Amino acid sequence: MPLHSSVRGGWKWAAFGGFWTLLGLSFGSQFYISSARAGMAMSWSQAITYSLADWYVWALVSLPVVALARRFPLAGARWIQSLLIHLAGSAVASIAYIFLRATVEVAKGWLANQTFSFREVIEPLLVKTFHFNVLIYWVIVSVTHAFEYYRKFQEREWRGAELEKRLAEARLHALQMQLNPHFLFNTLHAISSLMHKDVEAADRMIVRLGDLLRYALESTHAQEVPLRQELDFLKRYLEIEQTRFGDRLEIRMNVDADALDALVPNLVLQPLVENAIQHGIEPHARRGEIEVAAHRDRDDLVISVADNGGGLAGNGQVHDGVGLSNTRARLQQLYGARQEMDLSNRCEGGLAVTLKLPWRSATLLHPQNSHDD
Repeated sequence: MPLHSSVRGGWKWAAFGGFWTLLGLSFGSQFYISSARAGMAMSWSQAITYSLADWYVWALVSLPVVALARRFPLAGARWIQSLLIHLAGSAVASIAYIFLRATVEVAKGWLANQTFSFREVIEPLLVKTFHFNVLIYWVIVSVTHAFEYYRKFQEREWRGAELEKRLAEARLHALQMQLNPHFLFNTLHAISSLMHKDVEAADRMIVRLGDLLRYALESTHAQEVPLRQELDFLKRYLEIEQTRFGDRLEIRMNVDADALDALVPNLVLQPLVENAIQHGIEPHARRGEIEVAAHRDRDDLVISVADNGGGLAGNGQVHDGVGLSNTRARLQQLYGARQEMDLSNRCEGGLAVTLKLPWRSATLLHPQNSHDD
C-alpha cells in the first residue's frame, strides 16, 4: 500500500474516532449535570465512562449502517425499495446496539464483581432506547447521504474542470496546427520566388526551413516556452527572410536580459514578424526595418514588433489575416482577460504590434536542481 494512502486512511480513522469521542464527552457532561440536578449523585468519571460506552457502541454499529446507506441511497428509481430496506435496517441496528450495549454492561459488572443477568440489563435498554436508536440510525443515514452528495458534487466539479482544461488544450493545439501550415505555405512561396532568380539562395532557405520545421515538430505540444527559446526560433526564421530580401531588410533586437526567461506562447513572434514583412516591408522599395523589443512592466511582459511600413489605413481598421487572428485567439485562450494585443501607428511611421502578457518566469516554475547526481 502506498505511504500516502495509508496516511490518509489513518487520518480518516482518527477523525472517525475523534468524532464519537467528542460526542461521548458532550453527552457525558450533560448526563453529569442533569444527574446532579436530579439529586442522583454521580462522579464525573462514571458519567463519562457510561456515555463513552454508549457512543463507542454506536461507532461500531455505524460502520454497517454507513455501508448500507451508500449501497441503497434514497434517490433514483428504486428509492421505495431503499426506504423499505432502511426501515428494516433501523430496527436491526437498534436491536444490535441494545445487545452490544448490554454485553458491555455485563462485562463491566463482571469486572467489578457485580453479578446480574443479561436479561436484567437488556430489558430496560430495549424499553428506553429502541426508538431513540432508530432515530440515531436515520441521522447516520442522513449524514452519510449528505457527504455522498457533496463528494459526488466535488467529483462533478473536478470532472467539469478537467474537461474544460482538455477542451482548452485541444483548442490551443488546433490553433497551433493551423499556424504551422500557414507558416510553411508562406515560406515555400518565398522560396519559389527565388528559385529562378538565385538558386543558391533558395537552396540555403530550404535548408533553414528544414531546421525550422524540425523545431516546430519537436515543440508541437509545448504551449509556452521561454522568450529566449522563442527568439532563437525567430532568428532562424529571419535568416530565411534576409536571404530573400538581402540588404533591404534590417532587424533590430531590443530585449531586456531579465525578460529572456519569461514564458510566452510558442511561435507567437513569427506570425507578427511575418505580418510586418508581408504588409510593412514587402510592398515598398525602400529599406525595411523591423524592431523586436521586450521588457518587464511590473507583473506584465510587454513585447512589441514594429516596422517602418505604411502603417494602418486612415480609418484605422484592421483586417486580421490568419497569423494575427490566430495569435489573438491563442492569447485569449491562454490568458483570458490578463492579456492585451494592440495595433497602432508609430509616430515615426509604420505599425507597432504590442502584446502585454502576465509575467511568469520559466526559472521559477521549473527550477534547476543544484545537486545533480
